Amino acid sequence: MSSEQKVYTGIILGYRLGSNTQYENQVFIRIDGINTRNEASKFIGWKVLYRDNKGNEYHGKIIHVHGGKGVVIAAFKPNLPGQAQGKNVYIYPKGVELVFGEK
Repeated sequence: MSSEQKVYTGIILGYRLGSNTQYENQVFIRIDGINTRNEASKFIGWKVLYRDNKGNEYHGKIIHVHGGKGVVIAAFKPNLPGQAQGKNVYIYPKGVELVFGEK
């Protein structure tokens, strides 16, 4: 791989739902610029970072592709709060460390 890695952004669509269950630790994410299942499958294993407006960070990992339009499922621990739905996340390869400015 090259030394320069691209960081992608995405939008949290909502929790993964079953017929009788809501999986609070798994969310659907639409990655910006990714529109097919084939493109999205390359992101399996990548890390996901969500930061709320208070500076709290939630780390997750892409575990599966959902459907044929490039939506992925990411698992978080601890679970994401409900207020995260509709907000942006950062998606980056395993082994890359994101550095933000001082608070």
